[in-house]
Amino acid sequence: MHPHTRARHWDGSPATTTPRRRLRVAPTSPSRLLRTGQNGHCRDCGNRIDWYPRSNHRPIALHPQEVATHAVADSCRWHLSGGIAYRHADATAWCRIPHTVLCPRHTSDRPLGPDIEALRRHLALHTRRLIDTGTFTPPTTPTCNLTPARLTRTPERPVVQILYTRYLADRPLTSIQCVAQTRQRRRCPHPILNPAAPTGTWILTPAHPIRPGQLALPDTPMALYDLSHLPYAEQLRWRAQRCPAHAATASAPDLTLPGWQRFDPLTHHPHIHACLPDTAPAAQEA
Repeated sequence: MHPHTRARHWDGSPATTTPRRRLRVAPTSPSRLLRTGQNGHCRDCGNRIDWYPRSNHRPIALHPQEVATHAVADSCRWHLSGGIAYRHADATAWCRIPHTVLCPRHTSDRPLGPDIEALRRHLALHTRRLIDTGTFTPPTTPTCNLTPARLTRTPERPVVQILYTRYLADRPLTSIQCVAQTRQRRRCPHPILNPAAPTGTWILTPAHPIRPGQLALPDTPMALYDLSHLPYAEQLRWRAQRCPAHAATASAPDLTLPGWQRFDPLTHHPHIHACLPDTAPAAQEA
């Protein structure tokens, strides 16, 4: 009989392998997003941020590190519970702070303490290092396109109407990717624009304000990709940013947040186009 031997490294230490643990989301979790997919980088300054959904399902970018509660104003204090971000602190000595308060590209209109100002300067220096090394390129401010000229292609960030709510996409329609996780622990490569599913239509509609009493832009029509005529389940699939296969699989968690933003005609006016594209978006083959 051969003695039982275990594999060992060159130094004699046992070569043990830890089995990989599958990441799962509990059915009772208020958030379907895996923790590994909540980090990213700010488009304006290049610093790291953590994305978390709020109770109204709208995402918010928080600073990845906790800040002392006494150094943060009450309106800037956030805490996490069950993967959801809530405003105000949770009676602890530490809290989270929105990245917009610290972003060097944004001008703060509220008084900040010395600790927060020092953190803003630290992020500004890090942004300068990223620019000097060529790692980060600041985005250029697009100009508002209110001239009635024809578009040769779909907008880079189109406005989409889902369930009678207008959203601003973070990329062209043909490039919007499914956010679900595959069995290989990777993001699904399929787009949400499926040739076998019904598609939306481009229409021209006025840019109405989204809140009562909000000032409106000049009475100029804007191009809008309307999905209101699609079935309710199909519009939910678009809003969840899932391909048809993962829309029918509720057990697959989200690997990242959907790229939709609630459209504001004043904040997002550079992305308003007063003309329709020449061709409808063609779905990419998987």
